[in-house]
Amino acid sequence: MFAKMTLCAAALLFTATTEETTQPTELELLPIEKNIITYTNAERARHGLPALEVDESLMKSARKHGAWMARSRRLVHTRQNVAENIAMGQSSSKEAVNDWMHSSGHRRNILNSRYRRIGAAAYRSPGGRIYWCQQFMW
Repeated sequence: MFAKMTLCAAALLFTATTEETTQPTELELLPIEKNIITYTNAERARHGLPALEVDESLMKSARKHGAWMARSRRLVHTRQNVAENIAMGQSSSKEAVNDWMHSSGHRRNILNSRYRRIGAAAYRSPGGRIYWCQQFMW
């Protein structure tokens, strides 16, 4: 029996099962992923910081972890050696970034001047809750 989940995007673009996750090609960003990164970089610009660059390995990691959280219905940080913001339940990428900006630890990650790279993902659980993940590195 496979638990299905859907990637949250304007149109549901792909599904994942518990045994296999189908991902967009390497750095082909889905609209919701682009939005997370755009809103994050807008916050950085508002504070005089450079935009974060999309990183292939961070995208893969954020997608993998976001899919796992949605599949398992658990909000848990990754064990990867990255800075990470996670959330669940927000209805849009704008709301997720806004919530992160109103949390001191998450805000610190977004506005960390040492970070140069980002990966981001959002997945919908079988029950409909959206799980958000963004990861940062130098």
